[in-house]
Amino acid sequence: MAIDVLNQEGKKLSQLELPQPFQGKVNKALIWEYVKMQMATRRSGTASTKTRSNVRGSTRKIYRQKGTGNARHGDIKAPIFAGGGQAFGPLPRDYSYRMPSSSRRQALKSALALKTKEGLVKVVDQFSFGEIKTKKALEYFKNLGLNQALLVVNEKNEKLEKSVRNLAHFKVLRAEGLNVYDILRYNYLVITQDALSKIEGRLV
Repeated sequence: MAIDVLNQEGKKLSQLELPQPFQGKVNKALIWEYVKMQMATRRSGTASTKTRSNVRGSTRKIYRQKGTGNARHGDIKAPIFAGGGQAFGPLPRDYSYRMPSSSRRQALKSALALKTKEGLVKVVDQFSFGEIKTKKALEYFKNLGLNQALLVVNEKNEKLEKSVRNLAHFKVLRAEGLNVYDILRYNYLVITQDALSKIEGRLV
């Protein structure tokens, strides 16, 4: 599958063949599993409640065992009393887990293939910014017909990253950090030629 390589004015410079990872089958179930894993990994897992052993209070038996007509109770910290401990409440935990590396690789290929089939992948020769300027970045994206995009570069590009960081609908990622969640989150996937080669080397 051939795709146009565009310059900063949005004009066609040349054509190239998209690598194999962009042309495979789309496995939506695997994409869903990958996103679920990413979202689980982001959970803080800090929710915590105090059980009856953590609550401050007297351990004195609140009334005698027999003869009151009430249920048999020990201390006032039981969960059924106001100010008592929480029964079966949440405790700090780690929600993260890992899919097999082969499944993660296949899910990433599926996400790239999905964007390609939808016609939402663009390849540019480079992101060349003379200065850090958000207004210039917006002009550039307008030339490319972008309203929302994930920008994938081969290496650190400080001028691009700082020009885009205040734009809610654009994000810059380096090729090694490319992931399924960010690919799906933004409408367009815009990749530099150098980054395209790096992605191919990572997934083939």
